[in-house]
Amino acid sequence: VKIMFVHVPAAWMALFGYSFIFVASVTALVFRHPLGHFAARAAAPVGAVFTLIALVTGSLWGQPMWGTWWVWDARLTSVLVLFFIYLGYIALWQAIDEPTRAARAASLLAIVGFINVPIVKFSVDWWNTLHQPASVSRLARPALHADFLYPLLIMGVGFLLLFLALTLTRMQMEILRQKLRRRS
Repeated sequence: VKIMFVHVPAAWMALFGYSFIFVASVTALVFRHPLGHFAARAAAPVGAVFTLIALVTGSLWGQPMWGTWWVWDARLTSVLVLFFIYLGYIALWQAIDEPTRAARAASLLAIVGFINVPIVKFSVDWWNTLHQPASVSRLARPALHADFLYPLLIMGVGFLLLFLALTLTRMQMEILRQKLRRRS
């Protein structure tokens, strides 16, 4: 059960990270400001790592609970697709040499790929899965006991702060890299 305190916040950050990329990409395209592209590009590897952590810890948790490391259920498969979308987004940035074209193409992929986020979130409600429905975000009353809920929320806040710190650091590095390119 203790793995829950890593697995669940990592899954939250996987969805938050891609939502962050989506918002940054839309902002960059609408307002034509490069900071949105910097933010989206910086967040992608961070979100991909959180998604990988969610997949690995989910397999570690699932093995004793379900008797197998992997089941092709809706939640697992949609999170795996999210991981591949992250990797595709990162690869697209690398594949196009011209920065403006790369930023635009990656932003369009981020916007199209966002359709998977609600699929991940609501997959347990739409299809029969091994995953239980949301236990924390219920408006009336969370299904988790306070002994689990509060540490889980603390870990969620910690992972959010880690996501933001890593993303801001990567943004800073990318801005400095752009300044160095302009000087040379």
